[in-house]
Amino acid sequence: MTTSSTSMATTKRKLADLSVDEFMSGDFDSDDSSSLEPMPVPDIKGKKNKKKKKAKTPTENTASVKKQEKPSEKSMKTVTPKSSAPKSAKSKQSLAEKLKEADPEFYKFLETEDKKLLEFDEDVDDEDDEDDDADLEEDDSEEDDDGKDLEKVLLAQSSEESSDDDEEEGGGKFHKLPDKLEVASDDSDAEDDEEEVKVSGDKQTKVTMKMVKKWSDSIESSPNIAVLREAISAFKAAVKKASEKQGETIKYKVVGSTVFNGVVRLCLMEVVPALQSILKVPDLTQQQTPFSAQNAKWKKLRVDMKSYMTDLLTLLSALSDAAMLNVILKHIHKLVSMYATFPKVARLLLKKMILLWSTGEETTRVLAFLCINKLVRMLQDAMLEPCMKQMYMAYVKNVKFTSPTTLPLINFMQRSLVEIFLLDSVLAYQYAFIYIRQLAIHLRNAITVKKKDTCQAVYNWQFVHCVELWACLLGASQSDDVLHPLIYPLTQTIIGTIKLLPSPRYFPLRFHCVRCLNTLSKSTGTFIPVLPFLLEVFELTDFNKKHKSVSFKPFNFACILKFSKKQQEEKVFKDGLVDQLYELLLEQFNNHASSIGFPELVLPAMLQLKDFLKKCKIANYCKQIRQIVDKVEDNVKFITQRRKAVTFAISDSKAVEAWERQCSAAGAPLTKYYTGWRKLRDRELQHEIAGKDRISLDDNIPTIERPKVIPKATAEDRKEFSELFDSDSDESDDDETRFLPRKERPAKKQKTSPGDSEDSQDYSDFDSDELEQLAQSASDDDDDDDDDDDEEEEEKPQPARGKQKKVPSKQQKQTAKPVQMEDDSDLDLDDVVEDFEMSDSD
Repeated sequence: MTTSSTSMATTKRKLADLSVDEFMSGDFDSDDSSSLEPMPVPDIKGKKNKKKKKAKTPTENTASVKKQEKPSEKSMKTVTPKSSAPKSAKSKQSLAEKLKEADPEFYKFLETEDKKLLEFDEDVDDEDDEDDDADLEEDDSEEDDDGKDLEKVLLAQSSEESSDDDEEEGGGKFHKLPDKLEVASDDSDAEDDEEEVKVSGDKQTKVTMKMVKKWSDSIESSPNIAVLREAISAFKAAVKKASEKQGETIKYKVVGSTVFNGVVRLCLMEVVPALQSILKVPDLTQQQTPFSAQNAKWKKLRVDMKSYMTDLLTLLSALSDAAMLNVILKHIHKLVSMYATFPKVARLLLKKMILLWSTGEETTRVLAFLCINKLVRMLQDAMLEPCMKQMYMAYVKNVKFTSPTTLPLINFMQRSLVEIFLLDSVLAYQYAFIYIRQLAIHLRNAITVKKKDTCQAVYNWQFVHCVELWACLLGASQSDDVLHPLIYPLTQTIIGTIKLLPSPRYFPLRFHCVRCLNTLSKSTGTFIPVLPFLLEVFELTDFNKKHKSVSFKPFNFACILKFSKKQQEEKVFKDGLVDQLYELLLEQFNNHASSIGFPELVLPAMLQLKDFLKKCKIANYCKQIRQIVDKVEDNVKFITQRRKAVTFAISDSKAVEAWERQCSAAGAPLTKYYTGWRKLRDRELQHEIAGKDRISLDDNIPTIERPKVIPKATAEDRKEFSELFDSDSDESDDDETRFLPRKERPAKKQKTSPGDSEDSQDYSDFDSDELEQLAQSASDDDDDDDDDDDEEEEEKPQPARGKQKKVPSKQQKQTAKPVQMEDDSDLDLDDVVEDFEMSDSD
């Protein structure tokens, strides 16, 4: 047993001493190989699974003795499966040599980074030395499997091509080395030389700035179809690079931002002029109909232009810079007539433009709408209906949130969408009827159920902005009778929205709805009872109640739908309500200012407003409401005075309309006032949006230019000014010096009472040094003077009325104002002198 283990260890040591090449070629012999048992064929189904050993029969024992005669050959067969057996002299090369020849860089990398990958045979043999002799067969099979696994890993790393399946015995998948490997090359952006790169068997030409300049010069000098095609092909390559999409192989390849910008600039600047020159078209921008397909040269460019226009839309999706988007949109706007010749591309254009119209910046939205409007007018039969639907859905999707920043964009979408709907009033009626009915269904559900979710489906920005859109559409179609039947259902929907939750919390939403009703009433000439919803605010709010908190920032009612409980307790809540009521009441009264029934129409409202004036104790609120009452009463007098001369009957509607037009032309007092106030109000709102605090009433009003620094008065000016108040009295002297600067005032004389002694203090005789000493402290006086003062006080007769005040002594000053003594040095001398004079002048 010991001998067999020793011989086994010797054999393993010899195996460890073998190189990789010798081991893989299998040309080795061992003296003790007869002592080794034949290694079994590895289990294909599982590498690590141990093979169950069966009891050997006498026949098997005899066969095993025959197998032991050539152990090296048997072992070689087990290590190398049939599928990988060498078939030629070249295939006998070791794995390491093959790897070194196929990919020397990767072989060198393995050699420098981890040599163990190249010495896997030694590692496996070292692991076998640590195992027991009884498990030798199993270890050898695992060694063979590990070797095959490592071989697969190395071959997979050396090349990217997939290996063919081997269906022979031992059946793994082996990698087949390619004849030639590709090596990536680093290209420079500034390189101007033309270079060809092989990509999947086809040749791609790298675009350079030299080529771009050549194309640009050729198009400017003599544009032709060939050069235009080259430029379009290069643009396609640039778009492919920007979008990073894997598609068909194209002729050119764009590398680097410099070349990319050059190609895009070339196409945006030169394609349209080249097309106008080649196709003999005067101006593509002014083309209002689809481009004619009868042009012979257009037939040659048709396919290329279709590809080019599709690439423009792809580039729009890949870019995010607003300035670049605007440039491309201007370019697309010139090509809309060509887009109209391709229905499929036109639908893609419409979809992309609607997306930019609803989500882009202000300039981007305007340019996108110009493209939409031009395309729809060219293809109205095919494009108008899908355009209406898609634009409305995009509008609803992008009005969920409203702020001072987004409000102008929402207003622009409203006006532009109304313009599209007015292209075909019959089709607009169908869609308006469907969507207004949808709003009414939401309102009905909220009224019926009255839960939080159903009410929230109505009291939100989407519902409000949709109502505003349809009110604006019906108001703009006043000359078209097709949409007039929708006025009543829309009005009922708005009134139902106001009545759903009539609480002070939703006053802003109420004001939005009232504004829609005012707009609808004025533009369509329909009477809508709006005043009750405004006068109800006076009943639901106690304006005399004292507010609990103060906020200096007013509410922007255009961007809010409801108040919080805390906001209702602020002062600006009531201020904002009065301002909104003032504006909406004036607007409603002005809508009927020329009506023949104006006096009777405003009578209930005037009674309620006067009752409010009696109860309200806030002067500012009463002032605004009283101004409305006065203007309405003036207008009532105007209408009443003109009605006295009426000779026609009230039932004569045509005569009534003519009379009202005369009153409107004559100018009702309320209309004149509202026109001026509206102009001021609009200008104020514009300046608020622009962030300006102050506005001027008129730009032509002259302004007074004042000097920034006031000049000092000269001696002559002072003398002339003092002569105006020349007097011998002390009071006149006081008036004369009072207007002089503090530093130039003379020291005032001390006033003495009849009871004052001759030794009373007179500060006017002191010089500046002595006054400064008195001002800072009384510590400069000598102790002897204090004693003398005490003696003098004993000798002095006491004043009769006690009006004379003593100058405080040193100790009194220190005890009374200890901190003041430290700050006296910072005081102005004249101030201190005045303080002393005031203390003695009483």
